[in-house]
Amino acid sequence: MTAIFDLAVIGAGPGGDNAAEYASANGLKTIIFEKNNVGGVCLNEGCVPTKTILHSAHIYHKAGADGRKYAVSAENIEVALDKLIARKNKIIKKFSAGIRGDFKNHGVELVMAEAVLNGKDADGNYRIDAGGETYLAKHILLATGSRSFIPPIPGLDKVDYWTNKEALDCKELPKSLTVIGGGVIGMEFVSFFNTMGVPVTVVEMMPKILGPMDEELSEELMKTYEKRGVKFYLNTKVVEVAPGVVYAELPEGERIEIPSDRIMVSVGRKAVTEGLGLDSLGIKTERGAVPVNEHMQTSDPNVYACGDITGQALLAHVARREGQVAVHHLLGVEDAMSYKAIPAIVYTDPEVSSVGATERELKLNNIPYEVLRLPMSYSGRFVIENEQVNGICKVLTDAEEKIIGAHLLGNTSSEFITIITLAVEKGMTVDELSRIVFPHPTISEILFSTTYPRKRR
Repeated sequence: MTAIFDLAVIGAGPGGDNAAEYASANGLKTIIFEKNNVGGVCLNEGCVPTKTILHSAHIYHKAGADGRKYAVSAENIEVALDKLIARKNKIIKKFSAGIRGDFKNHGVELVMAEAVLNGKDADGNYRIDAGGETYLAKHILLATGSRSFIPPIPGLDKVDYWTNKEALDCKELPKSLTVIGGGVIGMEFVSFFNTMGVPVTVVEMMPKILGPMDEELSEELMKTYEKRGVKFYLNTKVVEVAPGVVYAELPEGERIEIPSDRIMVSVGRKAVTEGLGLDSLGIKTERGAVPVNEHMQTSDPNVYACGDITGQALLAHVARREGQVAVHHLLGVEDAMSYKAIPAIVYTDPEVSSVGATERELKLNNIPYEVLRLPMSYSGRFVIENEQVNGICKVLTDAEEKIIGAHLLGNTSSEFITIITLAVEKGMTVDELSRIVFPHPTISEILFSTTYPRKRR
């Protein structure tokens, strides 16, 4: 007799693997399917490997010319690219083994095969075909993630271009690099290759880099990299590519040629829904993604979705929370997904960290707000660790002095953006935040300094 699972999870990325373990730990008989590698895009070709190479680049920068600002000098500093890639792969392998171990410890059955939904059986259980076998489950969680979107640029199919995946496995540094797209992923690779000494050009269709992130911080980050030699073309469209060259059209209509040894495409990501068998269950899609309600239910209430496939916030930490919400609904635990306070980080040097509303968003919606703003140099620890470098801490409040957003430019801001995320999610006022004791000296104190010395209303 075929076993019937309480929950079948399709996709073992951050959303799927955490949800599967959580479901199984709480008594649900759970199976998870993965056609590529456990850990998904985040572990294998996204968050983790990108931050691994960026950390080495940061050390290289600090030990080199930047080190002299801290009374430290060294000679013959180099990055062994082959060893860097090997370390990146070692870290991936370590975490992959950890995920498999967690599945085993929590009693989650792992099937390494492509899973396809194939309607229901006579008892209403969902059929999943995978690896030549058919599995049955009472509920489904779709967590198939996303893949790089490749725009229809003439000539692109004749060029050996990179996406983030290929860039992470480069065997040698290119003589020059053109990055098509100045979003978060693109800028992180700009940071890496620029630090490695590669001449980098960025072509972005929008009037600013980093998409919807804070305009002031985006501009300051761009200025930082312009000083380091990166060339930016904004409001510029790539009209054609050929081996060794990118053809672009400037805002005024002038066509230019950008010589480039390598081309990297980084213009966004697309939800993976093809070949899943969604039609067999009549599950609705919108603009290539699977829409869900606040409990992460699709148009079929027993089929849930989390992560990039939903087309919401394409971030690993969001997928993890969405998976938790889905499992809570299955368990009868009161919960609902909120996108009010989603932290976003750009791991460049310096880092950009953001959460909640932006000034542009508030202006467009005619929402009154106040800006509390300080340079990061108000933090003693920041000055100690960032000689001749400054940053920005900007906290946005509404008419009732509730914190509704925050945007920071400065290294290690990624490590304390959670503090302000909690404040936004819980509707804390600046007065309530200022009553929290921040350790001294830490860079996180900038949040206290930004919100405390003011006249009480």
